[in-house]
Amino acid sequence: VQLQASGGGLVQAGGSLRLSCAASGFTSDDYAIGWFRQAPGKGREGVSCISGRDGSTYYADSVKGRFTVSSDAAKNTVYLQMNSLKPEDTAVYYCAADFLQRGPIPSYTLVTRLCYYGMDYWGKGTQVTVSS
Repeated sequence: VQLQASGGGLVQAGGSLRLSCAASGFTSDDYAIGWFRQAPGKGREGVSCISGRDGSTYYADSVKGRFTVSSDAAKNTVYLQMNSLKPEDTAVYYCAADFLQRGPIPSYTLVTRLCYYGMDYWGKGTQVTVSS
């Protein structure tokens, strides 16, 4: 599995950015892709994740209503549209992925768990800086 994130940059508070994550290596839709971030001196936070199986999504409370995760299966790409950016959104953003286990557990539950605990495959980070 390989992941390539892009789209970071410098933006003023209230502005928008869109991150892209190009994924390869999955042979079925039993996967989840997520966005995580780490600010200087802080721990890693799962920002938003999406299931390739059914599009179930998870958002951290800190970004609900401002960020939207989406996927383009034809391009094997997941996007994170970030609106109404705040200085506290400044961080290195990472794209990550993992396989979804098959079974009775709903995709939403699996995606939430992966977004909270982390995933097995990671791409290089992209810096997002929001100035006040």
